[in-house]
Amino acid sequence: MKLINKHKFFTTAFLAALMLTGVSCKDQLDVGNPNAPTLSANVNDEAGLIAYAQGGVYINGFLNGDGWLGNSYFSLPWGYSELMADNVGADASNNQITTIGVPDYIILDDGTKQTNPAPQVGIIRSYNSRAATGAGNNAIYYQWLNMYALNNVCNQILDLAATIKFTGDASSRANTLKAWAYWWKGYAYASIGSMYYAGLIEDKSGVTDGSYVLHDAIINKSNEYFNLTTTTLGAITSASDYQAVMSKLIPSFFQVGNGTVPTIDMWKRNINTMLARNILVNKLAPFVNGNPDAKITKSSTTAMTTADWNSVLTLATNGIKKGDAVFTERSSASNSPFSPTGGTVAALTSNVNTSSTFKISERFMQSFNAGDKRVANNFNTATMYKNNYTFTTRYSMIPNGAGLAGVYVYGSKDVGAHEVFMAGSYEENALMLAEANIRLGNIETGLGFIDAVRAYQGAGVAPVAGTGLTLAKALTELTKERRVSLFNRGLAFYDSRRWGWTYDISVGGGSYGNTLISNAGATINKNVTINYNFMDYWDVPADETVLNASTSGVVTKNPNF
Repeated sequence: MKLINKHKFFTTAFLAALMLTGVSCKDQLDVGNPNAPTLSANVNDEAGLIAYAQGGVYINGFLNGDGWLGNSYFSLPWGYSELMADNVGADASNNQITTIGVPDYIILDDGTKQTNPAPQVGIIRSYNSRAATGAGNNAIYYQWLNMYALNNVCNQILDLAATIKFTGDASSRANTLKAWAYWWKGYAYASIGSMYYAGLIEDKSGVTDGSYVLHDAIINKSNEYFNLTTTTLGAITSASDYQAVMSKLIPSFFQVGNGTVPTIDMWKRNINTMLARNILVNKLAPFVNGNPDAKITKSSTTAMTTADWNSVLTLATNGIKKGDAVFTERSSASNSPFSPTGGTVAALTSNVNTSSTFKISERFMQSFNAGDKRVANNFNTATMYKNNYTFTTRYSMIPNGAGLAGVYVYGSKDVGAHEVFMAGSYEENALMLAEANIRLGNIETGLGFIDAVRAYQGAGVAPVAGTGLTLAKALTELTKERRVSLFNRGLAFYDSRRWGWTYDISVGGGSYGNTLISNAGATINKNVTINYNFMDYWDVPADETVLNASTSGVVTKNPNF
């Protein structure tokens, strides 16, 4: 793929591998010149390949290219997700963070309509150029960059695994490394297919063409690699050799909390959660203005079917369980993959609202039920941040929480304190079970999973199961809980999209009954209509299309916007 210089990314990844593992070249890798690493000189044995596979994934996939006000995939691409879901707002001009989450218009309680003079779709397209990327203004560039860099390094891992002599149970060790590469390839394709209208299937190192395919084909490729991961894990016969390799692939300072080395069965459950996610976030399940039967008449995807809901139910039933290890990242005191103060949306929101990069949205806060301890533990109203359009908020997020025992903490700026859930989590899987059951008519069962997640995060609110909720009220609880319990996990925009909220009101979308403070903080509106009209799947970045034009006939610009 022409966007990625494989030699540049190899060098960065290899040096990063040394940084994360903390081993010296002399002690472990027997290199010639450590300042000029090459594949032949540095990745010629098992230890070298493991170091490369670690650094290549964590640095190429989730750090390189994301330097701005924050410094990782979890602060910039995931930041856009939270902005477009209206969980946070921003007033900084860097990388379009102040424009990409602003709706086309709002209608206040008194009927006053305020219109955005620079709608999101126009902003995206006017800045989708190589020149804008160079100036740090092309918002749709970064996720593409990260995920194809991740995919590329995984292709190299697979190539190298075929040339390396492994110790111990060689087959089990080789299959562990292959599973690692297949998993992250599945992850990368899932990210591309869930965000971009079209993409490229790149499964050979250094080989590219203009054979773009639509996003659903990219998701199919993701599913293929996730399933291949499961098959490869099934071929591992030595649990001790698997553990030995995985404990080196995952940096030691990640291996705390939920991020310990997963057993083979745990990893398989992680895969099932991601397969369920691939279905859920790439189909429509409109729930607009309290209507479970809402329709979106113009979209880049299709609606969930009963068969889809049953597939999600089956996969999530065999997905992540409470107590399973999952894939996480944390900061460290030195050689950190991202900084504790700038590497996540959570860190960039953890501050007084007048000083934080991201500001907690009033729409986010209205998703909590009365008396939810997560509010008392994480937010205060000591100051008001004032903005004349949609970003005014009474709420600040408290770094490290207020100390309520057993209650979830949303963010921290302290070294190693905040746990990033890179892929699936127990809460996400449980809420997929909740939504699938509710949509399939098992409302009480679904509500029980919502209660379980709230109990897990220490919300302390009354159970909703057994209260006789209608389908509409059950979905209201579901949408509220996904917003608040999955904050900063890369899912917020996908949810708002599939529920229909980010689509134009003229095609059946929009968001209703919102809290919004207007008149420079003087008026609290509680029934605001918001017309976001956001592009559902992004165009392919110009950094790719200019250098690698489509030869397949598949358009790289979303024709629905």
